[in-house]
Amino acid sequence: MNKFIFKEETEESSVKQKHVPKFWRILIIDDDEAVHQVTRLVLADTRIEGRKLDLVSVYSSEEARELLQKDATFAMAFVDVVMETDHAGLELVHWIRNELKNQAIRLVLRTGQAGTAPEATVIKEYDINDYKEKTDFTSGKMVTTVYAGIRAYRDIMTIQRSLDAFKKLITATHDLLQINHIRSFGSAALNHLLSLMNVESSALYIARNQVDFDHETTNMIIACTGKYVSESDSLDNSDISREVKKLITETFERKTHHSDETCFIGYYETASNSASVLYIEFENDVEHFRANLAELYATNVALILEGLTKQHEIERTQKELLYIVGEAIEAKSKETGAHVQRVALICELFGKKLGLSEQYIDALKLAAPLHDIGKIAIPERILNKPGKLDEEEWEVMKTHAEVGSELLAKSTASISKLGSRLAHYHHENWDGTGYPDGLAGEEIPLEARIMAIADVFDALGSKRCYKEKWQEQDIKDFISAQRGIKFEPRLVDVLFEHYSEFTEIRAQYPDE
Repeated sequence: MNKFIFKEETEESSVKQKHVPKFWRILIIDDDEAVHQVTRLVLADTRIEGRKLDLVSVYSSEEARELLQKDATFAMAFVDVVMETDHAGLELVHWIRNELKNQAIRLVLRTGQAGTAPEATVIKEYDINDYKEKTDFTSGKMVTTVYAGIRAYRDIMTIQRSLDAFKKLITATHDLLQINHIRSFGSAALNHLLSLMNVESSALYIARNQVDFDHETTNMIIACTGKYVSESDSLDNSDISREVKKLITETFERKTHHSDETCFIGYYETASNSASVLYIEFENDVEHFRANLAELYATNVALILEGLTKQHEIERTQKELLYIVGEAIEAKSKETGAHVQRVALICELFGKKLGLSEQYIDALKLAAPLHDIGKIAIPERILNKPGKLDEEEWEVMKTHAEVGSELLAKSTASISKLGSRLAHYHHENWDGTGYPDGLAGEEIPLEARIMAIADVFDALGSKRCYKEKWQEQDIKDFISAQRGIKFEPRLVDVLFEHYSEFTEIRAQYPDE
């Protein structure tokens, strides 16, 4: 008999949550009513990325403080300098950035008395994003300023959401690893996923398929949530709709992901004879669903689940997890997942040629796929830009080293600690000209020195969005020229001494 159990409704769950209106919210802070009227007139028909503007007016810095303390949804604000006092606007800016700690809102200072707040002084001493004199602030300039401010806010929020999601992912993975019972594991996994994705779903399922040694196939529902929950049950005999059963079965047969406007189905092969499928049915929030994040999380779930049923395979499943995380980051930057595998093997080969301990080499190989995990926080417009990055874009790109390090440092696992050092220091140069800390020589951790040359060696031999694949001789010439500058001389010598072995890795794992 089927064991599906309808989930009890709480007072909160019985009331449908209201979605936040899809507006860009702008706060107008000025004591002159005419300024409010003109601003609304100029921006009345403006739409940015399909969203209208929601203009909110306050007439003093005190009103603005009260509103901003309870409402953090504003994308930008126009701030008058002279209101209750000659410097009320400037004091408000300082309060927003330093006491309210709101670094996301874009602040545009507007003044009709430039002499009381000179532009050069204000820009230097206050964390504003633009400075405009009212007499020179035409309607065209106002619209342009709003477009720039909204786009900057959008990118900041994209980075913040990615960071928040990965923090949740790390926490969820840690929590799940503490659970050894399959049913409890499945329930916890789905609850974490709902929180992680921050989307409404009417149904989530984890299904597992295993082929036994006698070729008998078993399809099980490990967990359900949303419309109803269940204990472990047969997929065929469950009350899941015929259409959903068909989609799950087809996914097992195709062995590929599937997604459309109504659902996302992820396929995760965790062993030669078993695989898991994650089914997510959307309620009405498809826009905010992030397939890459769901894939990362579901892969964690699938791997841990396999570890519960096959304890002796835990080590192997952990390796798969790290590769998938690395591949997901590469996929975000439109690079091949084969790069992650090759870099791990290249690092392993360097370790062997250097005579390092087997334990260290294994750890290095496991951690290598995580070296660019911080790129999850970099906007795709920068990651995938075909041309050279400008100075501002390059500064954003460089933050991925510290972001990745901070994410991995939250874990107490030795592999994550090694991965944290890899992420942080793999762009340091032997001569001290790298980033983020400008370390030189043996100040740079050995694993980061190895990763630096492994990453560049493989990248040069692959086609990227910003370059073509280099010829072998050009790669040799570049690395030779960087000996003692970008790369540790000893590592360059090891690479050239065993060059054919390193290129064989590229041949065994070619780009698709």
